[in-house]
Amino acid sequence: MSADTLVADEAGPAVAAAVPASGARHVWRRLRARRGTVAAAAVIALLTLTAWAAPALTALEGQDPDAYHDTLVDSAAGGVPKGSFGGVSTDHWLGVEPGTGRDLFARLITGARVSLSVAVGATLVQVLIGVAVGLLAGLGPRRVDSLLSRATDVMLALPHLVFAIALLAVVPSGFPRPVLLALVIALLGWAGTSKIVRAQTLTLKSLDHVAAARLGGSGPWRVARRELLPSLAAPVITYGAILLPTNIVVEAGLSFLGVGVKPPTPSWGQMLSTATMWFRADPMYVLLPAALLFVTVLAFTVLGDGVRTALDPRAASRLGVGTSKGAGR
Repeated sequence: MSADTLVADEAGPAVAAAVPASGARHVWRRLRARRGTVAAAAVIALLTLTAWAAPALTALEGQDPDAYHDTLVDSAAGGVPKGSFGGVSTDHWLGVEPGTGRDLFARLITGARVSLSVAVGATLVQVLIGVAVGLLAGLGPRRVDSLLSRATDVMLALPHLVFAIALLAVVPSGFPRPVLLALVIALLGWAGTSKIVRAQTLTLKSLDHVAAARLGGSGPWRVARRELLPSLAAPVITYGAILLPTNIVVEAGLSFLGVGVKPPTPSWGQMLSTATMWFRADPMYVLLPAALLFVTVLAFTVLGDGVRTALDPRAASRLGVGTSKGAGR
């Protein structure tokens, strides 16, 4: 989460140029023209569909992600799964978990549901808080702007990992862990969005149509709702697409450290944490969640870059996409 400062600095010029983006049809055309973006969107759609349908898929396989199968592991060998490739069979499509014999396919797709839900929820809350604080700072009096700007700078300077571990360690165990994890990530990571929204708001305030609305008697929140938010959509969507893969990694890291999602609820980070001791005996148990995490983060990163380019007409024109010349190829 401490990468927010760096991402905000790098994304600033790009999202600033994205404000005068073309219509939805041109944006869609630019997105479709980038094969990498289309492939990333297809991967994300498949992962999302798999996570959403996890209960149905585990029922189709006939396995429970929390059911132990002691007979499928070799207790004499320390709990290594019996059979080749970690116990892959017609009953267990990706094998079983070492030591417990729990079905690996069921736990992977259930963990995908948890990991993606936490990341998406955290991103939505981050964006909502960041937009609200950024608009209030950009439209409010100078004293309010100064106060909120200093608070944002403090949030950016905090050691986020340390604070996240501390907060997650002291909260009672009865609170739903995925919800708590999403809230902690969001409350510590909204500052980057706020700085971008504030900078864009200060720029948009000087435009003619915004000045005309203010002179016409519209209040600050009417101006924000009708004049500013439509123009802020492009940079906010772009930055949100950058935040989402970061939050997936943060959730995995916190679960890996033992302060995230608690057993028996699976998540990819938690599975990696317990898999480290089995790397030599059962490499599949390490490689499968690591590969899924890598592919998911890569797909969201490529999609975020594609969205940024599609919403930035200058970047699109440099690539020959979205113009009449590029469209005719």
